[in-house]
Parts: sequence; C-alpha cells; structure tokens
Amino acid sequence: MALTVPFPRSPLDGDRALALWYERELGWATVPGPPVQLVTGLRFDVLELPAAAGRGVLRRVGAATGPVALLGRRMRFLVAAGGAEELPGLLEWLEWGGISLDLVALGADGRMTAPPPPGRGGSGAPGAAVWLRAPEPGREVESSLPAPRSGPWGRAEAPCLTRLVAAAAVECHRLRLLGVPAGGPAARRGAPQRFASS
Repeated sequence: MALTVPFPRSPLDGDRALALWYERELGWATVPGPPVQLVTGLRFDVLELPAAAGRGVLRRVGAATGPVALLGRRMRFLVAAGGAEELPGLLEWLEWGGISLDLVALGADGRMTAPPPPGRGGSGAPGAAVWLRAPEPGREVESSLPAPRSGPWGRAEAPCLTRLVAAAAVECHRLRLLGVPAGGPAARRGAPQRFASS
C-alpha cells in the first residue's frame, strides 16, 4: 500500500494569504512577494527612523500614534496619506531644516514590508518585520493615523503629525549627538536628510 504525502506548503501560499489579509481586512494595496509589500501613499504614508530613536518617540508620544512596525533596526510609524509630502515643511517650521537626521518619509509609490497580522506567528527570522502596534481589522485605520490638523485628511480626533515629527527629530538628533549608529552606513557617514518617497 503506497502512502501519499502532500507536498509541503509553498512559502508563496503564505505570502498570498498575507496579501489577502491586508487587502480584505484593511483594504490596503499590496505588491506580491516574497516579501509581500504594502503600498504607501494611498491609505497611509510612513515615517521611518532608527529603532533606537523610535523607542524614544514611543515614550514621548505615548498612545498618540497609529500603527507602528519594526523591521530590523528601523521603526516605521504609519501616518496619514500625504504626510510624507509635509515632512520637509514641518521640519523647516520646527527649525530642524538643514540638520542631518536619519528620518525617511515613504509616500506615493513607496513600499513597506508587510509584517504578519496580529496573532499570527512570523518567520522568526532575526530582523523580520513585526507590528509593535498593529492595525485593527474592522476599524477605520485612517482615523488613528497622525495627520496635519489643517489638511483635507486631518481629523480632529486624529493624533497630530507635527507632534510626532517633532519627537522624531529630537530623538534622531539625540542619537546623532550621542554617536550611536542610527541605522546604517549612510547614517554613520552623516548623510543628508532623506525625504523623498522611495
């Protein structure tokens, strides 16, 4: 009697299930992987900074932020769509213009690695994407995203993008002053601020 053993589940099956979860549960656009990527600039933008600075931001702003993800040594704060375009002007207004910060904005046409949904095991690989503050299915995520108060997407109950950017700038600058490598070779070389969507 011959036993038939099913083929091992393909990683692509897991990637497809991950993409479907984001598309169906949250209505977010994805790009097939591996790894599955979330498209920025449509439902949300991303403010990305070194994880060490991000921990300081979380202490400063408390619950006044939306979903937050970690990928290796980088932390990603989801902000309202259009927030990436606001970053250079906000930094200028907050008097951080011209100061080298390891702060990146991902907006239109950007991509972010999709962490596993809450409650589902990740790959377990070191540096794999994970949610620190996960989006909640069945709840409109946009209302929890930091937004400019005066923008068309800003809501009175939404956390303030200006407050988040101010905290991020302070924490990134603090890392730089302390000589802590803030996220890679470019940051250690004193690279200029990075704002462009990527």
